[in-house]
Amino acid sequence: MLKLVTTLTAFGLASLLSHAALAEDFAIGNLRISDPYMRAMIPGAPVGGGYMTITNTGSNDDRLVAASSPRAGMVQIHEMTMDKDVMVMRELADGLPIPAGKTVELKPGSYHVMFMKVGEGFRQGQTVKATLRFEKAGPVDIEFPVGPAAGGKTSNREDMGAMTMPDAAMGGAHADQAK
Repeated sequence: MLKLVTTLTAFGLASLLSHAALAEDFAIGNLRISDPYMRAMIPGAPVGGGYMTITNTGSNDDRLVAASSPRAGMVQIHEMTMDKDVMVMRELADGLPIPAGKTVELKPGSYHVMFMKVGEGFRQGQTVKATLRFEKAGPVDIEFPVGPAAGGKTSNREDMGAMTMPDAAMGGAHADQAK
């Protein structure tokens, strides 16, 4: 009996540690990028979002100014806000400020990295490579593990369904036609 309990405990610990190893953090200068992830894309969806937490441990502000990925024709830094009952998404043309000594969370329904013109949708279990470029710290290569489409409080369909998007970002299609 003791051997069975010991084996099960070891298996449980190994499982927890292997899960923790999958959640890799990235660093560049005074910036720490933790918990990057994406949700699997719904078949036919032309865009996908990337999320993470960025902590600036330094004494100088920085700014996320650009992103790129071999899996997307275009990657932009976006913000989602509510305008009455409609979720509106807009590109942050000047980038996303990362204040000194602060943490900025990129999450569904808020700031995020938008992968557009995606050839093959992101599927659960994949990892999507990307490069983030910061104004002062420079570029850093990161990897976004792709989780289930229905993650957290909402699914991708709920996140994407009520947003508006510039025609150019959708390749000429309106957001409601892209569902």
